[in-house]
Amino acid sequence: MDFLSPRLAALLCLGLPLGAAGADACTARSGPVAVRVVELYTSEGCSSCPPADRWLSALKGQPEVVALAFHVSYWDRLGWKDRFASPVFTQRQSEQQRINGARYSYTPQIVVDGVDTPRWHARPLPPAQRRAPVQLSLAREGLAYQATVTPGADAPQRLAAYWVLTEGDHRTAVKAGENEGATLGHDFVVRQYQTVAAWSAAPGQAATLRFDAETAADAHHPREAALVVIDAASGRPVQAIKLGC
Repeated sequence: MDFLSPRLAALLCLGLPLGAAGADACTARSGPVAVRVVELYTSEGCSSCPPADRWLSALKGQPEVVALAFHVSYWDRLGWKDRFASPVFTQRQSEQQRINGARYSYTPQIVVDGVDTPRWHARPLPPAQRRAPVQLSLAREGLAYQATVTPGADAPQRLAAYWVLTEGDHRTAVKAGENEGATLGHDFVVRQYQTVAAWSAAPGQAATLRFDAETAADAHHPREAALVVIDAASGRPVQAIKLGC
């Protein structure tokens, strides 16, 4: 029988990269606990957003968290165009209202595991404790990512998913709008977003998902790819996995 070292066992539990098969390849596997999925809806044109941006940046180095900053576009007409904003992210925020409990779209909005969390600044993010009903593995080779999703006995009958590619260590000198004169820092900026249609999930029957990343415009910004698997009925995450290598 093979035994895992304590360090390797910890990597498996947290879904950390396990190593590379070459200079352009790396892999990860999820553990038994569901990773926290933290979404921020933000804009460089919003004067109340920088504290939330900084709060999200403080999640760096936490392998049990998948953090995502969606820059929305509805502030762009008010004096400053956010270079990271997309109407697609604005639409996503609107569609998520029926799931997360928010009464309307606003910034900054923090959503934790599919739940609107307006008092994000009042307490630290609780640790991940919920058992995951699916197991995930993720591998990258070059710009191509491939994931395997294996439902457990208590998995939802139908699953769906979305891929994200994020960048960190961005800085913007804002020259107009509510944040005029400020230099803003951004991490976990969503640069690619791709949904995966729902499929029927049977215990033990694995599904394979693929994602092609775009070439980085600037290699100086660290990138992470993540897959978030959701319950297709409720729309809320059941497990997530990320790779930063």
